Amino acid sequence: MKEFDQFKSKGEGNDKKKNQFTIIKDDSTDGHGGYGVGSISLENMTPVIVDPNEEEAYVDMGALHARSKVEKRIKFITDRDVVKNGLLYWIVWVTVDYQEGRPCYHGVAASEIVVDRSIKRGYKLMPEHVNHMDKSLKGHFVLDHLDDKSKGILADYLRDFKPDLWENTRQELKDSLAAE
Repeated sequence: MKEFDQFKSKGEGNDKKKNQFTIIKDDSTDGHGGYGVGSISLENMTPVIVDPNEEEAYVDMGALHARSKVEKRIKFITDRDVVKNGLLYWIVWVTVDYQEGRPCYHGVAASEIVVDRSIKRGYKLMPEHVNHMDKSLKGHFVLDHLDDKSKGILADYLRDFKPDLWENTRQELKDSLAAE
């Protein structure tokens, strides 16, 4: 994996590697017409986990393959009633791209998961996650279903991660998160 220097967070010491938006490059779908043609490229997407229980947000690249810290050792089902006592988490699919020659948050879409570690079960709808990933890649903001606390955590994280990205982003994202 390669990283664009302009997206790296400067001056964060040892936590620098943990809190970067990673850009996956060298895609095999470069027009050769062979294996991988028609697949989705996730080259500018980074999953951010919003944990309203601990009031934190962090990048977890394992979420791209359903292997985030929150998802490990959990069997996911589509019946929400099984995890009534579960904790709510959001996987936020953040796409970074250029707008008018400047890097910005191009698309942001949040997908819900509920995890009950005591019974090793969780609730998530895979079609929803895939659709939200697609919407993020296409530059949409799908955040209306987030609770206010989670919106605030996400807004603070995106604003603080790299202020330049936040400043270059369309006002629509800031309005969706009720941020200034």
